[in-house]
Amino acid sequence: MLIRARESALIVIDMQERLVPAMQAPARTIRNTRLLLNAAEITGVPALLTEQYPQGLGHTVPEIRKAASDSTILPKMHFSCMEDDGFADAFRSLGRRQAVLTGMEAHICVMQTAASMVEAGFAVFVVSDATASRTIESEQACIARLSAAGVSIVTTEMVIFEWLGRAGTKAFKDMLPLIK
Repeated sequence: MLIRARESALIVIDMQERLVPAMQAPARTIRNTRLLLNAAEITGVPALLTEQYPQGLGHTVPEIRKAASDSTILPKMHFSCMEDDGFADAFRSLGRRQAVLTGMEAHICVMQTAASMVEAGFAVFVVSDATASRTIESEQACIARLSAAGVSIVTTEMVIFEWLGRAGTKAFKDMLPLIK
C-alpha cells in the first residue's frame, strides 16, 4: 500500500526536551522528523504533535516546534495517543485513514499508538529512521513487533517520495533541496 498525501496524517510523538538527550541517535531522529514536517507542509499533509506529561518531560524541542509551524501540539498522559480523548478526537477530525508515526520512545508511546490505530482500522506506517528509544534493543523489538502486527515499517525518504508521487512538480522541486 502506498502512503498517499491526501489520505495520511503525520503524527510526531513526544519529541521533548527531557526525552531527546536520552535517546539513541537523537540527531538523526530530529533531522528526519524535520524533513517529514517540511514534506508534510509542502504536500498538504496535516501534522499533529504530542507531549507526554509536559510538566515533567518538558515541551517539544525547538527544532521540531519550529519545523511544525502552526501544527497542533497536544499534551497527553496515556502512552497510546489514541487512548487520549483530545488526541483521538483531533486525529479523527482530520478524516485521514493513514497515519505516519515518528517519535519517542519507539517501544512505548510509538508502539502503543501504532497498535491502537491498527485496532481502530487505520493503515499505520512507522518511520524507523525518525523514531528512537533509549536502547537499540528496544527499538529493534518495537519494529519487529509492529511489523508482525501488520504495521508498515518505512523510512523518511520512502514517505517523502510517496507523498510527492512524481518528479517535476512544484512540490518535488521545493522538496529536492531539503533532501540532498
